[in-house]
Amino acid sequence: MDWALILEWVIKSFILVMVLLTGFAYLTWYERKALSRMQVRYGPNRAGKFGLLQPVADAVKLIFKEELIPDQAEKVLFILAPIITVVPAVVITATVPWGPSFVAFGHTINLYIANTDVGILYVTAIASIAVYGIVLAGWSSNNKYAMLGGLRSTAQMVSYELALGLSFTAVILLAGTMNMMGIVEAQKNVWFAVLQPTGAVIFLIATLAELNRAPFDMPEAEQELTAGYHVEYSGMKFALFFMAEYTKMIAISAISATIFFGGYREFWFLTNIAPFLSVDNVPLLGPVYMFLKIIVLLFGMIWARATLPRIRYDRLMAFGWKAMLPLSLAVVMVSAFGIALTQINPLFKWFTPVVSVLIGFLTIGIVDNALRRKVHATR
Repeated sequence: MDWALILEWVIKSFILVMVLLTGFAYLTWYERKALSRMQVRYGPNRAGKFGLLQPVADAVKLIFKEELIPDQAEKVLFILAPIITVVPAVVITATVPWGPSFVAFGHTINLYIANTDVGILYVTAIASIAVYGIVLAGWSSNNKYAMLGGLRSTAQMVSYELALGLSFTAVILLAGTMNMMGIVEAQKNVWFAVLQPTGAVIFLIATLAELNRAPFDMPEAEQELTAGYHVEYSGMKFALFFMAEYTKMIAISAISATIFFGGYREFWFLTNIAPFLSVDNVPLLGPVYMFLKIIVLLFGMIWARATLPRIRYDRLMAFGWKAMLPLSLAVVMVSAFGIALTQINPLFKWFTPVVSVLIGFLTIGIVDNALRRKVHATR
C-alpha cells in the first residue's frame, strides 16, 4: 500500500473541501453584491471592509439560532436529509481537473483527485442522487407545503436531467472520450462551446433547473409554498441546505468550464498571440484560468436570477419536455453527423456549430410561437 499516495489524496481532498466551503460562503457575498449593483443599491457593507465579513456574521447567526423539529416529523430522515443534500454537492468535483500535472521537488503533482476513464458517468451519477435529500426533506417534515416542494423538485429534475445527459453525450462525441482530462485537452485549439453552442446553452439552462435556481426555483416558490421543502428547517439544518445550493453552483460552474469552455486550458484565441500565457509553459496558470471561468459562469447564474421572472410550473415542465428534450436530441444527431462529415473532409469542421445555431434559433421561434398562441387563447 502506497501511503504517500494515500496521504496526497487526503491532502488534496481536504484542500478541495475547504476551497468549496470557503467559496460557498463568499459566493453569497458575491451574489448579494452583484444583485445590489444591478438594483442600484449598496448591498452588504457593514460587517468588515466592503462587507467581506458578512458571511462570517451569517454563519454565527445560524449557529446560535434555535433549531426545531416538528412533533409529527420522521425525525431520523428529517435530520439526515440536509446531510444527504450536501455530500453530493461536495464529492461531484472529484473528477474535475484543476490544472495539468507538473513535477516539483522530484515529485509529480496531479491537480485532480481522481482521473478516471468514466469521469462524465461519475458526474451524472452523483448529480442524479442529489434530489434524494430534497425529497426526503419534504416528506419527512410532515408538512403539505414541504411535500409539494419535494414533489416539484423530483419532477423538475427528472425532466431536465434528460436534456442534461444528452448535452453530455454531444461532448463525448466531440472529444471521443469520457475522461475529463481528455475532454479538456481536446479543447486545446477551440472550445466545445464554439463547436456546439446550442449544446452549451442547453447544458447551462438544464443546470439552472437542476440547481432549483431562478427562474426554475419552483420547489422553493415562497408565494405558493412558503419556502417549499425546507420550510420546517431552521438553524444549522437550514444552513446545510443553503450550503448545498451554493456549493453545487460552484461545482456545476467548474464542470461547465471543463466540458465546454476549455477547463484549465488558456483561452484558445490567445494561444498564438501570447504563448507565454500557455498552461503548457506555466502549469500553475491552470487553476487561475479555472477560477476566472467559474467566476464568469457564476455571474451568469446571478444575472439570470436578477432579470428573469419565475416560470409558471406547467410551462416549466412543458419547456423541459417539448423544447429542451427534442432540441438536445437534435444536438446529438447534428454533432454525430458533423463528426462524420469532418472525417470525410476537414472543411466540414464548422458544419456542427452553424447547424447547431440554426436549430437553436428555430426552436426559440417555435417555443415563442407556442407560448404566444397559448396567451392569445386565454384572452
